[in-house]
Amino acid sequence: MTTTATPLLTVRDLRVEFAGGRAKAAATAVRGVDLTLRQGETLGIVGESGSGKSVTALAVLGLLPGTATVRGSVALDGRELVGLPAGELAKIRGDRIAMVFQDPLSAFTPVYRIGDQIAEAVRAHHRVDKAAARRRAAELLDLVGIPDPQRALDAFPHEFSGGMRQRAMIAMAVANEPDVLLADEPTTALDVTIQAQVLDVLRTAQRETGAALVLVSHDLGVVAQMADRVAVMYAGRVVETAPVDELFSAPRHPYTLGLIGAVPRLDRTGGPLVPIPGQPPALSDLPPGCPFAPRCPLAGPDCLTAEPPLAGGAGDGAHLAACLRADRLAADRPAPAEVYPVPQLPPVGGAVDRAELPPVLKVSGLAKTFPVLKGTVVKRRVGEVYAVDGVHLDIRRGETLGLVGESGSGKSTTLFEVLGLAKPQRGRIEILGQDTATLSRAAAHRLRAQLQIVFQDPMASLDPRMPVGDIIAEPLQAQRAARERIAARIPELLTQVGLDPEHAARYPHEFSGGQRQRISIARALAVSPQLLVLDEPVSALDVSIQAGVLNLLQELKATLDLSYLFVSHDLSVIRHLADRVSVMYLGRTVEQGPVDAVFTTPRHPYTRALLSAVPLPDPVAERARTRVLLPGDPPSPTSRPTGCAFRTRCPLYPELGEDQRARCEGEAPAVDLTEDHGAACHWG
Repeated sequence: MTTTATPLLTVRDLRVEFAGGRAKAAATAVRGVDLTLRQGETLGIVGESGSGKSVTALAVLGLLPGTATVRGSVALDGRELVGLPAGELAKIRGDRIAMVFQDPLSAFTPVYRIGDQIAEAVRAHHRVDKAAARRRAAELLDLVGIPDPQRALDAFPHEFSGGMRQRAMIAMAVANEPDVLLADEPTTALDVTIQAQVLDVLRTAQRETGAALVLVSHDLGVVAQMADRVAVMYAGRVVETAPVDELFSAPRHPYTLGLIGAVPRLDRTGGPLVPIPGQPPALSDLPPGCPFAPRCPLAGPDCLTAEPPLAGGAGDGAHLAACLRADRLAADRPAPAEVYPVPQLPPVGGAVDRAELPPVLKVSGLAKTFPVLKGTVVKRRVGEVYAVDGVHLDIRRGETLGLVGESGSGKSTTLFEVLGLAKPQRGRIEILGQDTATLSRAAAHRLRAQLQIVFQDPMASLDPRMPVGDIIAEPLQAQRAARERIAARIPELLTQVGLDPEHAARYPHEFSGGQRQRISIARALAVSPQLLVLDEPVSALDVSIQAGVLNLLQELKATLDLSYLFVSHDLSVIRHLADRVSVMYLGRTVEQGPVDAVFTTPRHPYTRALLSAVPLPDPVAERARTRVLLPGDPPSPTSRPTGCAFRTRCPLYPELGEDQRARCEGEAPAVDLTEDHGAACHWG
């Protein structure tokens, strides 16, 4: 991206303080942030939750609540925005500076049509009639890749998919060709293929408008792909900033080094990740000296006396770090594992022919449909949703099977069918050799102890009114275990997942997100299951906390000889943890096999697109990759397509001959279950 020499946006000594409630001290969320942005430039801001990333972005636009006090300077083309009257700020928002929010469903007004909301953004800053504003809205929807934009103008937000809503949000943000775009976690809740589309749309919008972009993200891969410069935030301030290549290749702050080491990568397999120990400090009670010192492996007595300034050179392109050991890190360029302690995981057993391993879960030809009903008083069936339409899974003792696919591919429905321990609508489910269709109630109750689940959101799955000891005891009580066994098992389980047994009397809200997920794992392990179903167990965690949980799962698998069914949209996590992988599309298994084979030589074009869409936390490697962008969204599951369900988005299909296309249109491909690595593609 070409940039100009004159700064467009200048932030100096920005401080944000939130008023405390009764008997509570005020909390300082941002502590002296300095940023400079030039036209056409992309600045990435990264850091853990609570580091001040989003507050900084909202403060620039003046969107913080009335309880916030903003001090310092935010200048746009030399014009000071801090303290500007609300009316003057309103003229700037959407015109000179616009924002793309994390959750477009809550950012759009649900009772107004998409076209009306985009047209309103145009008319708020330009004197045009409704017809001209509507034409502009259609042009913008076409720019961001919304199919049939004239028809899309009349849709309500809930009628759009998540990716389409985010693209429509970008269209509204660039409606008036702003000078600065602020994107706050714009891809967090999106599938990897939709994320790739949204990032491509952001690049297109930036190119068309010449805007500078501030990209707030916890995903280092996205920042490596998009940013020109990066600012790393910790405890409310910038602790390192540098050009993107330099920051990733030679970080000068231990925190940045730790973030890079904690990320699972698509181009690497297995082994322990390098988590950052401890938790971020409470901003209302910062320790003396460097806030990172309690977690830093390089900290010394000199780090505890005064907070180091952001230093290291002159000019906006300089590599600056707020660390007394910055020069040492710059000279030595250590790997994360050379600075942080690397967890010692139990050795994995020797290579064994998986055919000799006892089966734990076998799913064959699973199908599940849901009726589409119409009517208010008298319901009538008008169609079906084909949620699952041909799923095959095979897990052996001690294996981890990764289940991947876009939202709506049928992953969750598959889990519910397996966990139901009942006769499936169609197909066959066998758990530990037992057919679920023939289980009595007593047999299902006994089998349930061998099959446990860890949910995505631990706070929602843990009863907030119960102490964690009682929460962990629940599965044992359901299996009618003796009180003596329960009392002995609770401290044993807490120790096993890395928590203090003395904290069994505490409640879930007294623990961090990562600790709560460890409690969920302890509860699942209480009845000594053989199969653990993990439904997006680390997607809600910061990267450093995620690394610790993934290491724990690897350790438990080795020591307890567990099998995992691991559902995730993050293919880097699947590559790191899984032995085998199963890829789903529109309710069907389209590829399965050993994780190394599927990830290095994918045989289905959908798998190739998924893998190409995963960003690497390495700017040089990321720029060298070939990306496959899938057009549009998956078809509606209410219509059962003939032939190959993927052909409407398949990049290979347009290049085929007429006879080959006819086969794709008339014959549905199926995975060859006799092959170790099979794909449901005629030409894979």
